[in-house]
Amino acid sequence: MAIQLIEYPTASSNLPLRVARGHFATSHSHINYYIDLTLTKHRLSEAREAAIELSARFRPSTIIDSILCLDGTEVIGACMASELTKAGFMNMNAHRTIYVVTPEHTSGSQLIFRDNSAPMIVGKHVLVLAASVTTGYTAQAAVEAVRYYNGIPVGLCAIFTCVDECEGFPVTSIFDTKNVLADYISTSSHDCPLCKAGVRLDAMVNAHGISSF
Repeated sequence: MAIQLIEYPTASSNLPLRVARGHFATSHSHINYYIDLTLTKHRLSEAREAAIELSARFRPSTIIDSILCLDGTEVIGACMASELTKAGFMNMNAHRTIYVVTPEHTSGSQLIFRDNSAPMIVGKHVLVLAASVTTGYTAQAAVEAVRYYNGIPVGLCAIFTCVDECEGFPVTSIFDTKNVLADYISTSSHDCPLCKAGVRLDAMVNAHGISSF
């Protein structure tokens, strides 16, 4: 079946929120909305708008040396680095710039950094950027990886979140369930109310997109 996306207008004409209602499975949970952030992550005008909004939520005194990009958010991360540098944010690396780095995922879903990219994490103040934070598993793994490599996590941000806090950090976001999708649910497959009601799954979803059944 074709998944029908609904586009919610936002305060910014360049940053709509696209969602589909249904019954979807992720690697960690079952959800009743698929948040399609494909264009936000890959279209420059939307990525830049998202970066401007997220950057404005951090204090100028926040030290950010590196942005760790999850879920394919590298374009947004690069735009954030540009915004944060332009805004005069403090950073402590010698080049007065911000690194934009992506972790490697092992077969066991662990996050690692090779010898050539680890120096962008070791001893650096690292901001973790995700497309969405729902269960918090991936964001938690990212913070733990930063600490394992002796980096200093300074915050978590995402386009959409349904949790307020993860690993002791508030999740800074543009959209959350307080201002949109108030009936959003994310549960384990065993506790899923849609499964208990006999509603069949519509699709599998992950950071790369959606695969309909």
